[in-house]
Amino acid sequence: MGFFSKDIKTMDDLFVHTLRDIYYAENQIVKALPEMIDKASDQELRNGFEKHLQETEVQIERLEQVFKLHGVNVAGVNCPAIDGILEEADEVSGEVDDDQVLDAALIAAGQAVEHYEITRYGTLVAWAKQLGRNDCAALLEQNLQEELKTDKALTALAESHVNAAAA
Repeated sequence: MGFFSKDIKTMDDLFVHTLRDIYYAENQIVKALPEMIDKASDQELRNGFEKHLQETEVQIERLEQVFKLHGVNVAGVNCPAIDGILEEADEVSGEVDDDQVLDAALIAAGQAVEHYEITRYGTLVAWAKQLGRNDCAALLEQNLQEELKTDKALTALAESHVNAAAA
């Protein structure tokens, strides 16, 4: 059993499949973030998640632009990786009673999501360039830079006070 559909025969097919993967992932993240916002007790963390929810909605719009530029239908494909990351985050956060520990767990979950997105966007940018689609690469690069910035912000938040409060 392979990792990808048997319909993937070319680099272009792989690019479109991965684009559909991250499109699905971003839509799942939009559904999960409101619950993460509700669970966060640290106001700065809540604000960060709210900001990222707005960014993710814009990222989805950019992905839709990439689909159109590339001449393929906007569609997602099931992504067991993001489903697993989000399911684990939900399970762990459901097991934590202390608000400060929960905030640390939410940051860790957020960063797991960010790292997945960073790998997907980095790959898509490289593949878009390889396929001569610099127009698509530029849009994907914007999403990548936002994901990197969010990851850095979560690290700073954890290191500045959330992890210490949880300890």
